[in-house]
Amino acid sequence: METKIIEVQGIGKKYNISHDKGKYITLRDIISNVLRSPFKFIKHKTKLAVGLTKKEEFWALSGVDFSVNKGEVIGIIGKNGAGKSTLLKILSQITPPTEGKITIRGKIGSLLEVGTGFHPELTGRENIFLNGAILGMTKKEIVHKFDKIIEFAGIEKFLDTPVKYYSSGMYVRLAFSVAAHMDPDILLVDEVLAVGDADFQKKCLGKMNEITKSENRTILFVSHNMAAVQSLCKRTILLDGGKVIAIGDTHTIIDQYLSSHLDHKSIIDYPEIYGAKASIRKVSLSDTRDSFRSEFPISENFNINIKFTCHEMIENATLSVKFYSSDRELLLYSSEADTSGKLSKYEPGDYEALVKVPSFVFNVGNYSFDIILHTPNISLFAEIKDFVFEIKNIENPRSIIFGGNSEGKVAMQLPYSIHKIN
Repeated sequence: METKIIEVQGIGKKYNISHDKGKYITLRDIISNVLRSPFKFIKHKTKLAVGLTKKEEFWALSGVDFSVNKGEVIGIIGKNGAGKSTLLKILSQITPPTEGKITIRGKIGSLLEVGTGFHPELTGRENIFLNGAILGMTKKEIVHKFDKIIEFAGIEKFLDTPVKYYSSGMYVRLAFSVAAHMDPDILLVDEVLAVGDADFQKKCLGKMNEITKSENRTILFVSHNMAAVQSLCKRTILLDGGKVIAIGDTHTIIDQYLSSHLDHKSIIDYPEIYGAKASIRKVSLSDTRDSFRSEFPISENFNINIKFTCHEMIENATLSVKFYSSDRELLLYSSEADTSGKLSKYEPGDYEALVKVPSFVFNVGNYSFDIILHTPNISLFAEIKDFVFEIKNIENPRSIIFGGNSEGKVAMQLPYSIHKIN
């Protein structure tokens, strides 16, 4: 039977928010009120001078229930304000819950904010001992792991430099290194890894994988980086409005989260941008039967229809489309010039473009694209961003055709058809 290392039952956290309304008051008014009636001023006159004070109850968390097994890595996702950081602060015992019960069987280490527990005037060396002590490590433990902490953080050259001169990336590297080497039973990690560069994020994810598999430690990982959550966590909690919306398989939960926040439209009209050389007027998606839709089977082609206006003569230009994954990783780049082999000349007027996307280019999931009309170095109108579509139909489990190079970008020739309509 698996050991429950964390049990959360009906947790809620309430904050009181004050809303003050009233007239402008001067320092002279405040001083005269204090001298005339100091006690009443403290209790009552401030409200009268400032105006009506209202208090509103805000529940950052409400009715949160879940449990975590020992050695498990749990992801916690949700939009800003969902209650993710509040939950970790309660688990870290930084702030108490308003209601509910938490049972924790083990020592907790937390990395919630960059530089928490660091003194800016102390050196990196001194802050390792200070931060380690705050996190519950003995001096003997810190000395024993000192070299490993420094090596992992990669700040050897700046070890005796006050941390106030550190960049935010150096801060988080040192803070994570101390927390990761303190041997907690449970490690709570908030969004701080977003501060580090790509190599350090990869290093941190590797370290978290290592400590869960080899040392059977438990991790709760909050992040907006869906790729990191998916690579690290088998199970994920989705929060929204302070409540648990779903708990389950990470891939399923991430797809549910992304789908719920995407605005699927098959046709969008855009206002004309005055003063621009060109502007997009309408973008729509359609299937091979010319039916407008935003969801397509993986085994069928679909079309992107673009109407745009050139307000003046434009030479040496091309229309391009960039396709992104659900977490905005650039997957595919396509340009009209790739099909025609040359840049185009556009006279003033209205144009209609049709871009045909073949079947099996994208795997099942949510995607978005941007549209740009540009000369080699200049964009002629603002990019149309985040037009969303979804690929469905799992009947044919054929794998994705492209996976991207190390930068996640692939150039692909898609058929373009552009003609002047007015």
